[in-house]
Amino acid sequence: MKSFKKLLQLAVAVPFGAALLATSALADGVVNIYSYRQPELIKPLLEAFTAETGIKTNVLFLDKGLEEKIAEEGANSPADVILTVDIGRLQAAEDKGVTQPLVDELINKDIPAQYRDPEGNWFGVTTRARVIYASKERVSQDAITYEELADPKWKGKICTRSGQHVYTIGLIASMIAHNGLEKTEEWLKGVKANLARKPDGGDRDQAKAIFAGECDIALGNTYYVGQMQTNEKEPEQKEWAASIKVLFPNANDRGTHVNISGMALAKYAPNKDNAVKLMEFLATDKGQTLYGEQVFEYPVEPGIKASDIVSAWGTLKPDALPLAEIAKNRKAASELVDKVGFDEGPAS
Repeated sequence: MKSFKKLLQLAVAVPFGAALLATSALADGVVNIYSYRQPELIKPLLEAFTAETGIKTNVLFLDKGLEEKIAEEGANSPADVILTVDIGRLQAAEDKGVTQPLVDELINKDIPAQYRDPEGNWFGVTTRARVIYASKERVSQDAITYEELADPKWKGKICTRSGQHVYTIGLIASMIAHNGLEKTEEWLKGVKANLARKPDGGDRDQAKAIFAGECDIALGNTYYVGQMQTNEKEPEQKEWAASIKVLFPNANDRGTHVNISGMALAKYAPNKDNAVKLMEFLATDKGQTLYGEQVFEYPVEPGIKASDIVSAWGTLKPDALPLAEIAKNRKAASELVDKVGFDEGPAS
């Protein structure tokens, strides 16, 4: 059989009739995955799927432009399953027209409705919480709310990545859904006024800044804590992680904002039956557990225990807001970030 890379080239470059030959070759006991996730992160999960079903997997990793690539390939695309993170990226795939609806009783049974697209264009597998990294040395409180981030007591003490990053947009969109546009604008102005510096870097950079004393608290996703705690290639990250504690915002009321790692069935999936089998496997207790353990995330199905590393951070009470509601508010959230000049940083 030709290599997956070669078949991808064929699917893009050759006329439709010839492309059918490539598609036929692809349809023999395989499933093709287009992913934003690093292949090594999902390898154990896919090996378990192959062991259970005999279906082989091919992974095309992209760090950007996944939706655009599938759209460009059109009806000749070898893509069967899209595996990515964040409701923003899954919604982008749907908006680009590269997904197809799937109504599957097994998946719907395993994945709570709040983590599924009502039309079946995407499904969550695991969740990651948008939490507060707080200095163990300089922050005494062990409870917090997102609303509290605008309190002047935090002036000059907050770090975060760009307001336009998909992770931040997701949180702001959830604030709009809960509190309305006007209140969220005032809140965002307050958070901006409390920033220690211009928004910059990734979530691990925020933990590094706390370790260095540049700020006391920061917004970050939970799974980065696990990545830092276990990083043998860059052991200094273990010191960053050891300097912070994880606070779950709004744990005593509506719950903490969560986003998902999720999947979607590609619009022209040439190996649709195999793709659905993979998606069903990912949705099972076993699939959610394997995936969650590998990427330090939480299974979406209540009752499935997270890994020991993840559980050690504390108890997550996830916000029950449907992610479809967050997706609806993403555009307004992005416009709000620009309106208040969030990425310009504090005024003084």
